[in-house]
Amino acid sequence: MLGQRQGLVVWLYSLKQAKMLRRFGNVHYVSKKLKYVVLYCNLEDVEGIMEKLSSYSFVKKVEPSYKPFLKMEFENSSPDKAKEYDYKMGI
Repeated sequence: MLGQRQGLVVWLYSLKQAKMLRRFGNVHYVSKKLKYVVLYCNLEDVEGIMEKLSSYSFVKKVEPSYKPFLKMEFENSSPDKAKEYDYKMGI
């Protein structure tokens, strides 16, 4: 079973080494145009992985994702009454 996961955005100078990043976690997405990789790893290992990735010469910078720390329960999430009526009519 997987524990808590956190995403890392790794900005690269060249995509030649993007395949090598698989050993640090799950590579979710590789952008060829903007040259970055979205990588998911365990929450406990994030600091060590960020330091190790930053030390490589082909890495421009490493940014963590803040999604695990955001509150996902929103206040006042009740829909507008006028919109709710339109949805019932099928508009």
